[in-house]
Amino acid sequence: MELGIHLVFFDHADGPAGLAPELARSAEAAERAGASWLSVMDHFFQMEHVGLSEDAMLEGYTTLGYLAAHTSNAQLGLLVTGVTYRYPGILAKIATTTDVLSGGRATLGIGAAWYEREHHALGVPYPPTAERFERLEEALQICLQMWDPENNGPFTGTHYQLAETICTPQPVSQPHPPILIGGGGEKKTLRLVAQYGDACNLFASSPEEVGHKLDVLRRHCDDVGRDYAEIKKTLLYTGETLGNGDVDGFIAAVEPYARLGMQQVIVIPPNAHGAAWIDKTCVPAASRLAELG
Repeated sequence: MELGIHLVFFDHADGPAGLAPELARSAEAAERAGASWLSVMDHFFQMEHVGLSEDAMLEGYTTLGYLAAHTSNAQLGLLVTGVTYRYPGILAKIATTTDVLSGGRATLGIGAAWYEREHHALGVPYPPTAERFERLEEALQICLQMWDPENNGPFTGTHYQLAETICTPQPVSQPHPPILIGGGGEKKTLRLVAQYGDACNLFASSPEEVGHKLDVLRRHCDDVGRDYAEIKKTLLYTGETLGNGDVDGFIAAVEPYARLGMQQVIVIPPNAHGAAWIDKTCVPAASRLAELG
C-alpha cells in the first residue's frame, strides 16, 4: 500500500511569508517519506468543517507548480478540481502545463464541486447537482480530446462548445495525465470513474462502506466493458491516529482497506507546519504500509 500526503492547512505562524518555505520543506519531507502522491485542495476559502472560511487558503494549481519544483518523484494533483471553477479547455491546458513542468507527474483530480458558499462569494455560477455532473462528464471528454494530438476539434456539447481543441505541447505523461475522479456517489460518480477514470478516491468511512462502493464500481465497469483492475483505488484517511503520532493504530485502522484492494492511503498533516510531522510520522508509516501489499 502506498502513502500519499494531502496539504489542507495554510495558516502559518509566520504569516503569509512563512508559507512558501514551509511548503518547500513539506514537499522535501514527502519525498523523504517515499510518498507517491502529494496534493492540495481546489478551494479558495477554507472548508467550514475544517476551520474558518477566513483561514488561509492557496490557489491549487499555482501551489502544485511550486511543489513540482521541490519534488522529483511524487505524483501531483488537486484533490479534487471543482469542474465549475475553470472552463474545461483552459483546465486541460493548466493540467498539461503542470504535467510538462513536473516531468510527467501530474494527475487530473476532478469532481463535480460542492462548496456553494464559495461559488456565490466569488461570483462563480453554481448550477444544480444534475447539471454539475453533466458538466463534469463533458469536461472529461474535452480533456481527453485536448490530449489527443490527432483531434484538434471542434467539440460540441450541451454546456460547452469549443471551435478547436489544440493543446501544444502535449503532456509528458502517456497517453495522458491520469484522471482521478473524487467521490463515492454510486449512480453518477462511480459510473464516470468506470468510463473515464484511471483512479478513484474514496473516504475511509468504514471498510464495510468502502467495500460496498468498490462492488458498485465493479458493476459499472462490467456495464461499460472496463477492466476493474485498471483503476487505481485510493483512500483519504482522516482518522486521528496518525495525527496523534500513533503509527501502530494507523496501520491497524487501514489494514482492512488494504485487504479490500485499496492501493494508496492519503493522509493529512494536522497543521500548516507539515514538514516536521511528515518526518516524524510518515517516514515510519510508509515502510509499514508497504508491508501491507
